Amino acid sequence: MVLEYLKKKLSGVADDFVLLKTSADSNSIKFVNNLIVKNSIDSITDISIFAVKDKKIVSTSLKELNEKSVNKSIKNIVEFFKFTKPNENYLGIAKGPFNYKKVNNLYDKKIKDLNCVDVVESGINSALKNSKRASGVFDTVLGKRRIITSENIDVSEDFSSLYFSIRALNTDDASGHKTCSSRILNGFNVEKISEKAGEISKRSLNPEKGRAGVFDMVIDPLPAAGLIEFVGDALSVYNVEAGMSFFANKLKQRIGKFNLIDQGNLDGGMSSSIFDSEGVPTQKTKIIDEGVLNSYLHNTSTAKKYGIKTTANAGLISPEPTNLILNGKIGNPFDIKKGIYVTNLWYTRFQNYASGDFSTIPRDGMFLIENGEVTKPIKNLRISENILNLLKNIEIFGKEKEQITSWENNTPVITSNLLIKNIKFSKPLG
Repeated sequence: MVLEYLKKKLSGVADDFVLLKTSADSNSIKFVNNLIVKNSIDSITDISIFAVKDKKIVSTSLKELNEKSVNKSIKNIVEFFKFTKPNENYLGIAKGPFNYKKVNNLYDKKIKDLNCVDVVESGINSALKNSKRASGVFDTVLGKRRIITSENIDVSEDFSSLYFSIRALNTDDASGHKTCSSRILNGFNVEKISEKAGEISKRSLNPEKGRAGVFDMVIDPLPAAGLIEFVGDALSVYNVEAGMSFFANKLKQRIGKFNLIDQGNLDGGMSSSIFDSEGVPTQKTKIIDEGVLNSYLHNTSTAKKYGIKTTANAGLISPEPTNLILNGKIGNPFDIKKGIYVTNLWYTRFQNYASGDFSTIPRDGMFLIENGEVTKPIKNLRISENILNLLKNIEIFGKEKEQITSWENNTPVITSNLLIKNIKFSKPLG
């Protein structure tokens, strides 16, 4: 009832509006050194509000869902309109109604009855086969979202998610990290990724200091996803226009030898939905096709500006990626004479978003590759590169894909092990 009341009140003060109500029940378990240290259960309901009057845009939220709070929020929005400058680039939201196609594997009611403590303990025990201690988190969410707009859109859906992250350690210098993300229980294999984290930890015992230089790099899906998230952000036309994208002026140009798809209606995709943030049915968009940049990411307003169709990537203020799928030539990434195998990264920082210059630090297990075999563990190296150069040098994709989300990348990325040629490794600063 609150949503309908808010719709009625906004209809009298705004030209366009989008209301997104989200209700979710979550369970989060944190474990440290093999022991559960926190188990929290939470329920939240809020409404995100996007309102426009005379091209003046206001974005806010409502957490107390009653008429008094609605009236106060409407009063504040009216005041904000008075002091907000018009955005001449704003060209409206999508006009409904739409027909929505079902997207499979986005909700699993069985998660509600899941024994989360058992899941965590099974993950810890699997990691301890090859390590001494393990820490991480396990999060589950069950919820419902509903969107109502001033342009005749009213649609809702149920959603669920599971996320498990584990770091296995033998010593401070010998660790492995893996994550597992899914919308449903089927295929959510905590034991497999935990055992893998333990194996990486064991193999990385007694690392030697690495040698700086230019090497072919094999990179696991987890760190690869962290880099590809920056690629997804740079594809937003908002960042292109703001001078914050290394893809500016690159449309129809060759980027590399791979395909990059944004697919908001991917079955089981962690960011999949039947609608985007303005109610447009989600879709599959070939962003980079056979190495050529075909399109930026658009919402209805930015698409109108360029005389094209929306890619269903609203973000109302800024278009944003949904599920990024990276693929290309399949083979054995490790089939090289000499290289470096990277299983994780952290502290990825761009010195210049427009040019794509960045640096990042390999974390957890890092190894030499010699004559196609992973050999000795190494440490104390930094990657200092340019993202366009890195993309250009992606050569080979492994067969087994993973869907990755993590604390460092919120945008889901589906990819495999990658062979990337000629990557610059330097000594860390300090």
